Amino acid sequence: MKIKPWILYTLITTLLWGVWGAFIEIPEKAGFPATLGYCIWALTMIPCAIVALKIGNWKLDRDKKSVFTGSMAGILGAVGQLVLFKALETGPAYMVFPIISLFPVVTVFLSAVFLKEQTSKKQWWGIGMALVAILCLSYQPPNHANFTGYLWLILSIVVFLMWGLQAFVMKLGNDSMTAESIFFYMTVTALLFIPVAISMTDTEKVINWGFKGPYLAAIIQILNAIGALTLVYALRYGKAIIVVPITALAPVLTIVISLLLYSVIPHGVVLGGMLLAIAAIYILAE
Repeated sequence: MKIKPWILYTLITTLLWGVWGAFIEIPEKAGFPATLGYCIWALTMIPCAIVALKIGNWKLDRDKKSVFTGSMAGILGAVGQLVLFKALETGPAYMVFPIISLFPVVTVFLSAVFLKEQTSKKQWWGIGMALVAILCLSYQPPNHANFTGYLWLILSIVVFLMWGLQAFVMKLGNDSMTAESIFFYMTVTALLFIPVAISMTDTEKVINWGFKGPYLAAIIQILNAIGALTLVYALRYGKAIIVVPITALAPVLTIVISLLLYSVIPHGVVLGGMLLAIAAIYILAE
């Protein structure tokens, strides 16, 4: 049986992001800051953009609407990532990640209301299960760090809105421009924010410039970049209300890999989320 293009690209994205999530902390724990990891990620977008343009016969949509739409998709993703760094500096991760992880709610709502995307009642159940699973998968045990104020909450909500809106814009752009052009402009905007990421880096700490630093980060971040490209293609062929919730379940694979490599036993809440995620993927991919 021939697999549908949207299912293929969606599963590739989920697979790549799942593997990426399992290894991304290695450079950070080795002394390579996440902010510089952003810079490496932006650079790994370049070869992916070249491949995308080659696939599209080097045709680039240059009209104002296309430039704006593609750039907006890139800005929402890049700025959202930088704001996340700040949110984690000012607030507890066990509260920040559950809020941000539900960004597919924004995409589903906007796509259903403005793009009039519809699906079966059964798949709506799958979407609901996926959202609950995403929340469970982002669970982290509370720590005893002392955080004050509500800046972290505001920043978390900002990222939640930006990432949810980004996926919607990517889907919207696919209706009027090529997927290759969308990714090209996403790459350009990601590169433009490299100076901001560098300025956010704590240079007083020792930075690991060895293999486990930028070089290993590049190997890992290329998975993220390719996943971003296949997501654009998934949104070209599939409905955002289904594609985005599935790709947001990538932590299932991350947890499995972590269990196999590091013998990390997930919390019961996370295990429950994994079971829900598997059921949701089965329902949504039918």
